[in-house]
Amino acid sequence: MTDTATAGSRAPEITLQDQYGQDTVLSSLRGGPVLVVFYPLAFSGVCSGELADLREHHAELKALDVTVLAVSVDSTFALRTWSDREGFPFALLSDFWPHGAAARAYGVFDDQRGVARRGSFLIDAEGTVRWTVHTPAGQPRDVEEYIDQARRLAG
Repeated sequence: MTDTATAGSRAPEITLQDQYGQDTVLSSLRGGPVLVVFYPLAFSGVCSGELADLREHHAELKALDVTVLAVSVDSTFALRTWSDREGFPFALLSDFWPHGAAARAYGVFDDQRGVARRGSFLIDAEGTVRWTVHTPAGQPRDVEEYIDQARRLAG
């Protein structure tokens, strides 16, 4: 599937439940930058490492007024268990049903595996995608790159 959310395009709207069962509506977060991080599955090795790294650098992103949303096809119940265990300070959003709809909207759903590919999208305060990065399965993304891009966006 091709990437439908590219730099300069309007970010596709998503409404997903977080690990506490609360709806998160992307457009309601306008007014500040949002980093949407799609990952395959909770509790998996590379994903655990990536989100732990994101947790360790969360204060730097928060200082730049960035809201972090991490999205997978896991159920809210699995995400709550994982979040409670790992102490993630950001929302884990469930793209469980309709299965992978948000990942599809962003062009990162892997139809063969039934999970999201590793794709990240930095969205500005007006809802425009300003930067994206995609990495192959098994290869973690660089959180420092998120911070650098957020700094550039902040000016």
